[in-house]
Amino acid sequence: MNTPNKLTVLRMVLVPFFVAALLISDIPASYLIALVIFTVASLTDMLDGQLARKHNQVTTFGKFLDPLADKMLVTSAMICFIEMGLSSSVAVLIVIGREFMVSAIRLVAVGEGNVIAANIWGKVKTVIQLIVIIGVLLLLALQDFGIAQSLDVPLISNVGMWVIAAVTAISGGKYLVDNLQYINTIK
Repeated sequence: MNTPNKLTVLRMVLVPFFVAALLISDIPASYLIALVIFTVASLTDMLDGQLARKHNQVTTFGKFLDPLADKMLVTSAMICFIEMGLSSSVAVLIVIGREFMVSAIRLVAVGEGNVIAANIWGKVKTVIQLIVIIGVLLLLALQDFGIAQSLDVPLISNVGMWVIAAVTAISGGKYLVDNLQYINTIK
């Protein structure tokens, strides 16, 4: 297994540790630990792609595993945010629904011998997701240390989650329109 794929697998392995740090509040500095784990996992996403392209190590395994690892990381954070009262379940369902739709279209495309690259809206969606999630985790960590106590983190988080849901819906709509040929095929 090459280094980019190892980084992708590492991102997946970090997910349960992130969830545990986020949800087990008895751990000292749990939100700071969750923030560090999520940030490190997010950085592996950027690093694995750069390494794969730079060293010509792009693999079919990596093309499929990388988006799966991303979805595991982001949706685990959002689902935890629901449990913590930091996100509407509807906003998270919009994100998860878009991911299922995109994955289904990609599977059909692969069945026809095509790989669909992420478009700019997908990249914007990912960046906004990471910024909002890291921002919320940072606010939680700061409050854990007695800083920024006056901030309404649930309100800020919910607004951020709805921004994510809106951008995700736009991204999904664009993806759907751009790839209608995979939906409207009759064989």
